Amino acid sequence: MPTDPLRCAGALIVDDDGRLFFQRRSAERRLFPNCWDIVGGHLEPGEDVEDALRREVAEETGWSVSHVLGTVGEYRWTGDDGRERVETDLLVRVDGDLARPRLEAGKHTEFRWLGEGDVGVLDEHRDVDDGQLRRIAEDAFAALRSIGL
Repeated sequence: MPTDPLRCAGALIVDDDGRLFFQRRSAERRLFPNCWDIVGGHLEPGEDVEDALRREVAEETGWSVSHVLGTVGEYRWTGDDGRERVETDLLVRVDGDLARPRLEAGKHTEFRWLGEGDVGVLDEHRDVDDGQLRRIAEDAFAALRSIGL
């Protein structure tokens, strides 16, 4: 098993109302089955974070990144597969029909746009002591406030 952390990129997609996009992972997924998540994934060989982010947004939603608004943060975590990850999450705007994402078949089952007061829903089906996705969402809302959105 590789010992270097796996590099990941995540997109916190914001709409015109200041809400963030989340999608539910299918129950068949190895990591975080049936849990809410942001758009994102692993960097492929030769990709930088922004390239991976653009690819993942297109693959998972059918949208294209129009603007990178800023960095939300860098997060280290270990999946239940034992592999350490370093995830860089960016706040972005996208082009496309925001009411009709093209969810990746077999990987995601539904989507929601959440306001800052709704982030508690992100703890559904996650370990009691996890809370990481909620913290990332809270960091993203703080980043939105800091840039005046």
